Amino acid sequence: MAKRERVVRMSVEQPLWRALTAYRLLTMVYAILLATFGWEKKYERPWVAVTFLAVMAVWTLATLPKVANAASCTKRFLGADLVVALVGILLTPLADFDAQHFDGPTLPSIWTAGSVLAFAIKGGWRWAALASTFVAVANIIERGEPSRDTFHNVLLVWVASIAIGYVVEVARASERTLARALEIEAATRERERLARDIHDSVLQVLAMVQRRGTALGGEAAELGRMAGEQEVALRTLVSSGLVPTTRVSEDISEGAVVRTVEVDDREDGPSGPADCDLRALLAPHAGSRVSFAEPGAPVLLAPAAAKELAAAVSAALDNVRVHAGQDAQAWILVEDWPDEVIVTVRDDGPGIPEGRLVQAEGEGRMGVALSIRGRLRDLGGTAELISVPGQGTEVELKVPKVSRGKAGSGR
Repeated sequence: MAKRERVVRMSVEQPLWRALTAYRLLTMVYAILLATFGWEKKYERPWVAVTFLAVMAVWTLATLPKVANAASCTKRFLGADLVVALVGILLTPLADFDAQHFDGPTLPSIWTAGSVLAFAIKGGWRWAALASTFVAVANIIERGEPSRDTFHNVLLVWVASIAIGYVVEVARASERTLARALEIEAATRERERLARDIHDSVLQVLAMVQRRGTALGGEAAELGRMAGEQEVALRTLVSSGLVPTTRVSEDISEGAVVRTVEVDDREDGPSGPADCDLRALLAPHAGSRVSFAEPGAPVLLAPAAAKELAAAVSAALDNVRVHAGQDAQAWILVEDWPDEVIVTVRDDGPGIPEGRLVQAEGEGRMGVALSIRGRLRDLGGTAELISVPGQGTEVELKVPKVSRGKAGSGR
């Protein structure tokens, strides 16, 4: 089995940067067209307007990479961009003598809002409020006195930018929460996988050594006692969690990044692994005490899904031998349906007393919870256990043909 690193990049603010880029381009064109249409009758000093609009156009085009993402949009750029907008507002009366007496657009017009929005997306509502305040002061100076239209425009930019800044802050907090949730999910899955492997190997060997040592007596009994103590300690470790939840996400400016290491059972190849016949994995369980019934045709599943399902069946048979006794009879039935595979494991043992499974989980005995139900959950399937005291136990395992779990992702 190989391990592969999965990188999940999440960013709800990146579309805002793309929108800001388009906004700056469109408003630049709008400001130029607005000045061009009122050229002859509006500007007493046209060279002032021409100079500023040329500088604004060159600045907008040259700084497009700066508004591509949060990392490129530095504080120095934000300051310089706001200065360009403020200079354009303050130069308006020099180009148009009547600008202070009649409400009309400034030289940068609505392009100024792009500078304020950049502050909002980069730093949140506080930065937006600061930039909007500078713009408001510049507009009041340009008009000479606050008018109703000026107040209306300033208030609109101020409220809109603060609102967008607040939304960005909420989005970033949501990204961090989601990244943390993905980390916990990945760590939990890895912990359950290791717990299943330990249960299917080490814990069962220790339990067998304890039983055999107690039966043989003498020095073997002491060895069995030590094995039992180690089994209890290992079960406690398994139930409390083998893999700590670590902080593997990166909170970067372009969005949250979550890196998780997954076990990859897939074989390398351009077309992926071939489907596996489940019958070949379950047939070795057949014997004098285990009857195996299967369809006459191959039961095909993705290799990873088939291995996990076979391991769950093996865990169910181990429970039969341990709890129903070596003389108990067991039956394995495989059903191949168009959309799912159903494997039923039944025995003629004494059954499971009510509440015993909950008690076992509390004691750290996670055979049913992890080795059976945990595996089926990862495959996107289900595991149902039906037990009646005195009438045996039946475990029904259902796995979809196209697995929704990680283990079946190789199909």
